[in-house]
Amino acid sequence: MSRTARLFQLMQALRSLPPPATAQVLSHEMDVSVRTIYRDIDSLRGLGAVIDGEAGFGYTLIEDASLPPLGFEDDELEALVLGLREVTAVGDPALAKAAEGALAKLKARLPEGQAHRLRHAVLSARWFNRPPEPTVDAKMLRQAAWDERRIRFDYADALGAKTRREVYPLSIAYMQLSHCLLAWCHLRSDFRAFRLDRMLNLEVLDESFRPRRVSLLRDYMEKMRAYSPEGKC
Repeated sequence: MSRTARLFQLMQALRSLPPPATAQVLSHEMDVSVRTIYRDIDSLRGLGAVIDGEAGFGYTLIEDASLPPLGFEDDELEALVLGLREVTAVGDPALAKAAEGALAKLKARLPEGQAHRLRHAVLSARWFNRPPEPTVDAKMLRQAAWDERRIRFDYADALGAKTRREVYPLSIAYMQLSHCLLAWCHLRSDFRAFRLDRMLNLEVLDESFRPRRVSLLRDYMEKMRAYSPEGKC
């Protein structure tokens, strides 16, 4: 394999593997030595790629506008269209608008042949019953999760019982026909899912729980794989 091909392969591995990807994982993925991974990371950075991380911790690729645009395979374009149309159909208002904007930008920047395929994609998403709209600012909630800031809100469960919650927001997921916040709840001292249409009076607090969001979310996902109906919020 040529060095150029190897660098492209490394970029693709950084995009597809869960971040941060360690040099050991990358070397196994590409069947090269760890030393080669270190050299190639330095080469990519020298070419303009923004790659966060270091040896012993792992690497995360941050896409950079100075890099040449990627071409897409036909199936990749269909997947993009399906995903963005799905977000338009079920996302909160801000996210739905963002998905429409992303589709418009793709159409404007793709070569004409691919832009035509995007405009007339075979796959689509149609929902006859949209999920209930959030009763809190979903964009602010996403930002709090990204910033790893503790939040406070009022919550009504399925029976209407109201509680005041303080949680570490981890992720927002579409589950059971509603948008749910996946979080670590301090009241219950456990992971909980909160429907966004049952939340009120959202406050973002000063306390940071960085850098625990990724590890907490990983633990929550493991727990969800062994899900039981017990322990709902």
